[in-house]
Amino acid sequence: MSLLMKNFDIRVDGVPHLDDVNLEFKRGKLYTILGRTLSGKTTLLRTIAGLQTPDKGGLTLHGKEFLSLPVWKRSVAMVYQQFINYPHLTVLANVTFPLNRAHIPKSEARERAREVLAKVGLSQFEKRKPRSLSGGQQQRVALARALVKRSDILLLDEPLVNLDYKLREQLREEFLNIFQGQNDAIVIYTTTEPGEAIQLGHELIVMDEGAVIQQGDPLTVFNSPSTIRCAEIINDPPMNILEGSISGGDLNLRGKVKFPVPDHLKGLSDGAYLFGLQAADLYIGRGITGKVKLSEISGSQTILHMQGGIGSFIVYEAGVHHHPIGSTVEFGIDKNRIYAFSVDGELMCPPTETSGQGR
Repeated sequence: MSLLMKNFDIRVDGVPHLDDVNLEFKRGKLYTILGRTLSGKTTLLRTIAGLQTPDKGGLTLHGKEFLSLPVWKRSVAMVYQQFINYPHLTVLANVTFPLNRAHIPKSEARERAREVLAKVGLSQFEKRKPRSLSGGQQQRVALARALVKRSDILLLDEPLVNLDYKLREQLREEFLNIFQGQNDAIVIYTTTEPGEAIQLGHELIVMDEGAVIQQGDPLTVFNSPSTIRCAEIINDPPMNILEGSISGGDLNLRGKVKFPVPDHLKGLSDGAYLFGLQAADLYIGRGITGKVKLSEISGSQTILHMQGGIGSFIVYEAGVHHHPIGSTVEFGIDKNRIYAFSVDGELMCPPTETSGQGR
């Protein structure tokens, strides 16, 4: 049983909002859609919900025509970025509201609502009004109202984006446990955060400019991004991309840094390439010189935005350190963690599973 989307196209003034999208969503799986703002994530969800009509394409649910169904007949529940709750109703009344509209008997509606409120950790708040709740609790009310409908499809459009970092981390873990119980539903969750997409999803879909650019197991996509664009989206901060070449057994980075070709890249022919390195695979220590353009503190890490002979790049440094803008810093490269892309941006060779830490 699945939701099948074929050749979906939506264009506005010639700009693709969805560009020949072909996807299959299976029941009992959680799909995370990762993409930057305006990548087409929300448009895709709105189309499934019936709030937007494609210029062309087909949509079936469990083999039956779905696209022509009116919104009110679609078995779809949607949770938005904003906390969309009814301020004049109690938490319990908010959650029972869709069941009352569906003419579910009041006693059954209250029982189902209380079951879902317990699942999202709000049992003790059922008599409160939304305005008396925290942001995270309000979003849980919205989630409970969606879950109580027991829809075939649950859509979540960046539901944590307006919460602070710590609360977002907490709810992300709670959501994962909640979604595990949705075995009969198709769950689709959109986000701009790579870590969130990898942590939550059974399957990851990466979108850019309305198109699906890669799909698969989250860790597989992270470790083997098919293109530079996908590598930039799936990494936070974006993967460092450095111009270079392979010649005579040596790898050259812009003619400034040269070293023997790592074992995992020895099958590549001589020629020009674009080489990728995650920020964690460059380290402060020895070998190459760069100047600091910006220094950021993130938790227990220092993130250095650098400029040097090999180009612009980002380096992680463990701990909290002060590096004035314009200061010179030495760093090294974990050569076994280098990705090789063609000059057109297609992945040629990722690091092997046994690569790494070979500094």
